[in-house]
Amino acid sequence: MKAGGNPARHADWPDDLLGPVSTLPEYSRLWVAFSGGLDSVLLLHVAASCHSDITALHINHQLQANHQQTEQFCRDVCESLGVPIVVERVDVPVSNTAAGGLEEAARNARYQVFERRVGDGDVMLMAHHGDDQVETVLFRLLRGSGVSGLSGMPASRPLGRGRLHRPWLAVGRDRLEDVAASSGVSWVEDPSNVSQVYDRNYLRHAIMPSLKKRWPGLLKRMGHSAGACRESAELNRRLAELHWQSCSDKGRLALASVRALSSLEQRNLVRWWLQKLHFEVPASSSLDQGLFDLLNAAEDRAPEIRGAGFSLRRYRDYLYLVPDYVVPQEIADLSSRQVIEWGDWRLQLMPVQQGNTAKNSPPPIRVSTRQGGERVKIRAEGPSRPLKTWLQEQGVPPWERAALPLVYRHEGGGSELIAIGDLWCSEQYSGSAPATGWRLIVERDFD
Repeated sequence: MKAGGNPARHADWPDDLLGPVSTLPEYSRLWVAFSGGLDSVLLLHVAASCHSDITALHINHQLQANHQQTEQFCRDVCESLGVPIVVERVDVPVSNTAAGGLEEAARNARYQVFERRVGDGDVMLMAHHGDDQVETVLFRLLRGSGVSGLSGMPASRPLGRGRLHRPWLAVGRDRLEDVAASSGVSWVEDPSNVSQVYDRNYLRHAIMPSLKKRWPGLLKRMGHSAGACRESAELNRRLAELHWQSCSDKGRLALASVRALSSLEQRNLVRWWLQKLHFEVPASSSLDQGLFDLLNAAEDRAPEIRGAGFSLRRYRDYLYLVPDYVVPQEIADLSSRQVIEWGDWRLQLMPVQQGNTAKNSPPPIRVSTRQGGERVKIRAEGPSRPLKTWLQEQGVPPWERAALPLVYRHEGGGSELIAIGDLWCSEQYSGSAPATGWRLIVERDFD
C-alpha cells in the first residue's frame, strides 16, 4: 500500500486530469471501475471532487493472497470519500494455466459484471492511461492484429446498456504517479503486476522503459499511430456495411455477390460479420485459405472455417455463420401457458381466448428432434410427404435440420406432427383463429 496525507480538494486537481473527468455526456448513473490500484484510486478521487452521484464498482477476482485486504481498502476509501461502493466477487476459471489465459479469463469475468451492472444511460469510467494504450497496441501488434486491433482502446464505446469512458488515455502513468504522490493519495499494489510471466507485465517492465528512454515522445507517437489505425478501421467498417447491404439475404451472404468482390473486400466483409456478432476473428492465414475454399471448392465439397464458438459454412448458393449449439436429445412435454427453453428455441402454447378451461384443454404436446423417417402433411386435405424431402425443398441447411424442434400432438394412441421449428405450423394451432383454440408459438432465442 502506498500511503500519503490528505487527498487534494477539487480546486487542487490539475486540469489535464480534472478536465476530461468533469466534462462527461449526460448520464443516468456514473460508475467508476475501482480496483484499488493507483490509477483507479486517483480517478475515484478526481471524479468524487466534481460529481456528486457516483458509485464505485470493485470486482474481487479472488486470485491474489491479499484480495480480502484489497477489498476492505476499497471500502475504506469509499467511506472516506462518501462514495457508495458495490463489491462483486467472481470465480475466474483457472483450468487454463497459461498466463495469458488467466489474464483473459479475469478480464472476461470483470467485463461480464460491468455489462450486467451498467443500466440504461449509465456511464462507466475506467482509469486506463497512455501507457496502457501503448501496451495494448504493442501487445496486439505482437499477436498479429490488423488495423482494428492496432487502433487500441477507444476513449468511449458502448458497454451493456450504457457507455464506457476512458478519460485519461492522453495522460501518462508517470504523470499520474506524480499527482498521486503530491496529493497524498493511497493505493494498493497488485502482487501480480510485478510478475513478468504475464505478457503485459513483460511489456510494461522490460520493454516500455527502454522505448520511452529512446523515444521520449513515445506515448504521443503511438497515440497518433493508433488514431490512424482507428480511422482506417472505421473506413473498413463502413465499406463492409455497404457490401453487406448488397451481398446479404436473410442474415446470410450470397456466394455470387461475394465472389464479385475483390479478395481484400471479401476478407474485410467476413471480418466485420464476425465482429458484428461478437466472434473472435481467426488468424489471417486460416481466414484467407478458408475463405478461398468456401468460395471456390467444387459443389460436392463441404469446406468450412471453424473458430471459437462458430463455423462458417456454405450451402447451395449462400454462406452461413453458424454459432455452436447443443442439439437437445430429450423429449419435452409442452403444457398450456408454459414456456419451455429447448436448445436455442422457446416454445409456448397459449389460449386464443381468456377463460379456456380444462374442458377444452389441449391434448399432450411433445417436442423432439428428427429421428428419421418422419412425414408431414402441410395441408389438411393434402398427402403426407417425407420430412427430409420437404426440408430440402425449403432450402434448410443440413446442420439446421438436426436441431429443429418437431412438435407433435399425441391423441388416441397416435401422434401428429403439428409444427416444424418456426418454418411451419398446422392451421389447427396457428393463424388468427386456430381451430383448437390454442396457439403454438415457436421462436429462436436470437429472433
